[in-house]
Amino acid sequence: MKALSFVHASDLHLGYSQYGLEARRQDFDDAFAELVDRTLELKPDFMIIAGDLFHQPRPSNVTLENTIRSFRRLKDAQIPVLTVDGSHDSAPNTITGTILYPLDSAGLIYYLPRHNGASWCKHDCCYVYGIPNYHSRHKTLEALPKFMAEKPPKPVKNVCNIFVLHGAVDLPNIKPPYIEAELTSEMLPSGFDYYAAGHIHERFNTKFKDGQLVYSGCTESAGYDEARYPKGFNYVQVAENGEIQIEQMELSAPRQFIVLDETDFSGMSPVKITELAIQMVKDADVEGAVLVPVLKGVLPAEASRTEVDIAQIRAAGKKTLLVHPVVLLKESVILDEVVRNIFEDNFKDLKTKSFEYFVQIFGERYSKETAEQIAKLALTLIEPLVHKQDEQVKQIIEELLK
Repeated sequence: MKALSFVHASDLHLGYSQYGLEARRQDFDDAFAELVDRTLELKPDFMIIAGDLFHQPRPSNVTLENTIRSFRRLKDAQIPVLTVDGSHDSAPNTITGTILYPLDSAGLIYYLPRHNGASWCKHDCCYVYGIPNYHSRHKTLEALPKFMAEKPPKPVKNVCNIFVLHGAVDLPNIKPPYIEAELTSEMLPSGFDYYAAGHIHERFNTKFKDGQLVYSGCTESAGYDEARYPKGFNYVQVAENGEIQIEQMELSAPRQFIVLDETDFSGMSPVKITELAIQMVKDADVEGAVLVPVLKGVLPAEASRTEVDIAQIRAAGKKTLLVHPVVLLKESVILDEVVRNIFEDNFKDLKTKSFEYFVQIFGERYSKETAEQIAKLALTLIEPLVHKQDEQVKQIIEELLK
């Protein structure tokens, strides 16, 4: 087997004008330009982009022009770019399709799922197979087996076999809670040495079937919660004996994000929260950074989130590109006794009013007797639901089903 090397990148999200800023759209382009620079220096046999090259299936003209310019540099250096589509750069409808088709037709990239066998080969060196992204688990379970039946993967002996995908694999040690796992491990074939994956923005590597499943991470922060992730790509070298060495390369272009999330504002008034948040921003003010003060905690009973002066907090940053407050403040739950004390001169007991309301609502569809029974049941569920007494809720529902 011949030795080889390749670059594995994913989730570039080109064209993303994050926070509505042109500067952020340019940041994603700049990260890609650096990725290309570094690739030209490394001189690999090829590059893999495992989906979400673009942030949307119809990028702007300026983004498309910059991308074409970068791909042209790789083409001139005779470095093929092998791609699959991601959940962002392909539309779920067949009319819009994916921007990867015209780029493939222009010879700037090699869109694997489009070609015979969904594969690309380099003689005595490697076999690369790629699948499309279907956006959801339901659609993937339905469409992917058909695709793989029409274009079955055919790993080759005595070469490096690479499988390219964009999606979360349903493995407990890699699936973030906010991402639906579109793929089951059973859906992915054996016989591959390196599964080049995209979609999960945090770098990850684990043993998988006959090889290893590798997420290269993202090249820029698509959300403030990704600020802690290293931004870059993988440089993969495969020795003649088949041993794979992965070097995680970091980019310097990505913009600095500063997340201020260590303060709990529980019990503080909106005025005090505004005052402290302004000072936090002033203390962390850095040239060109995106500053994210996270306002969390439980407000006093009489306070509202709307009373926090977000405009003043945003204006406190003088050097930053942007101050982007994230408001996670919770408003206090008012106890029944407090509500009754507030309204005792004007209203009946809160539960009585609730009962009458439920009877009126359900009385439109059921007899008065049935409506009253449902209203009583609704009232019995309110308190355990509010206090998260799951067992009591379960018992009440089980009794009802009997």
